[in-house]
Amino acid sequence: MATKRVVSTRINGRPVEFLCEPRQTLLEVLRESLDMIGTKEGCSNGNCGACTVLVEGKAVDSCLVLAMEVEGVDVETIEGVATPEGLHPLQQAFLQEAALQCGICTPGLIMSAKALLIQNPDPTEEEIRFALAGNLCRCTGYDKIVRAVQSAAKMTGDAATN
Repeated sequence: MATKRVVSTRINGRPVEFLCEPRQTLLEVLRESLDMIGTKEGCSNGNCGACTVLVEGKAVDSCLVLAMEVEGVDVETIEGVATPEGLHPLQQAFLQEAALQCGICTPGLIMSAKALLIQNPDPTEEEIRFALAGNLCRCTGYDKIVRAVQSAAKMTGDAATN
């Protein structure tokens, strides 16, 4: 029988402690223990990207990360993207470009795009498509999604220069 362990981490900028079993994934803990259901479960084997979160600013499939592995690190989920002042430019751009339909893939796409824009605030279309290659969307196709990321990059770039 596996022994549960307390994990201390920061999720969306807040200190969080949770109890988990060694076999539990970060996705399971987020959704089932912490009631953070914005991160979606898709394939559960790292092929679809629906469960993408940021760990130390890098996009990871939370279904492939053991919850114990986030001890002492920063985790950001889709719940941490918007602020009390409003939506993040990526979220605004996804709405403006109609880059979403069923919503299962959208949180993961936004998190992957956010990781890209952290590392590269002015990506080319090719760089955007490469960064989102691990996220599958079966509803919209990718052109609207790519336009949304380009639009968000322009919004954040404009905000940085103003």
